[in-house]
Amino acid sequence: MVKKNVLGRGMGALLPAVESDKRLIFCGIEELTPNRHQPRKVFESDKLRDLVASIREKGVIQPLLARRISGGYELIAGERRWRAAQIAGLKEVPVVLRDVRDTEMLELALIENIQRADLNPIEEAEGYQKLIDQFDYTQEELSIRVGKERSTISNHLRLLKLPEAVKKDISDGVVSTGHAKAILGLESPQRQMEAHAAVVKKGLSVRETESLVRRMAKGKPLKKAQKINADIEKVQEALIRSLGTKVRISGSNKKGKILIEYYSSDELDRLIDILKGG
Repeated sequence: MVKKNVLGRGMGALLPAVESDKRLIFCGIEELTPNRHQPRKVFESDKLRDLVASIREKGVIQPLLARRISGGYELIAGERRWRAAQIAGLKEVPVVLRDVRDTEMLELALIENIQRADLNPIEEAEGYQKLIDQFDYTQEELSIRVGKERSTISNHLRLLKLPEAVKKDISDGVVSTGHAKAILGLESPQRQMEAHAAVVKKGLSVRETESLVRRMAKGKPLKKAQKINADIEKVQEALIRSLGTKVRISGSNKKGKILIEYYSSDELDRLIDILKGG
């Protein structure tokens, strides 16, 4: 049975209003242990590096959320801040204590990560699915809990129907959720894998992927791409995976050009850091 109190609408809803001040402590880094139910599987080094720099300059601004256990404290939410604080050399961090059961631990951890947009699309989808499976939420109830549109939740859950190789590339940023939604237009996992391979190999845009899927859905054969040198093709695929974005190489071993795509100023900064070896 779904509880009536709404856990959605931001971190503030997870913490008891003014009562939180009475339970705010400064806890030694070594006294904290990670959340066993942590939904986040990937801690991106570039984002963690930015957080470390921020913590060194300003400290941990937002307290971590934890519960008391034998011999110390277990994190409910804030593992990324805890990891960054360790790297930054902090000896203690601000922590708000909550008395919660194991089932509530999972619920709070999932909702906090989802609301902070701290998960990649597959982790977020798996988080929604866990909340549905373990707490019997409908998508409508889940929408209220996490403060997101029902259609957003539904679209994320559809990603879980994709083959494992496609889901891994979504998690790694090799293909976007836009590409994935287009690929879902094909019912057969085999055809989905064919479309996915074409997207990665050719560096297709979302619009190009949608066009490809429409052709495939009508039974039309895949258009043969202009053949490139096998060595160049290997380099192109390696760059796509290492940079986490679309890369297209045209030319020969002697002359050509490399096109690297980005979709925001933050992503451009990220790519520059990688290319500089930062």
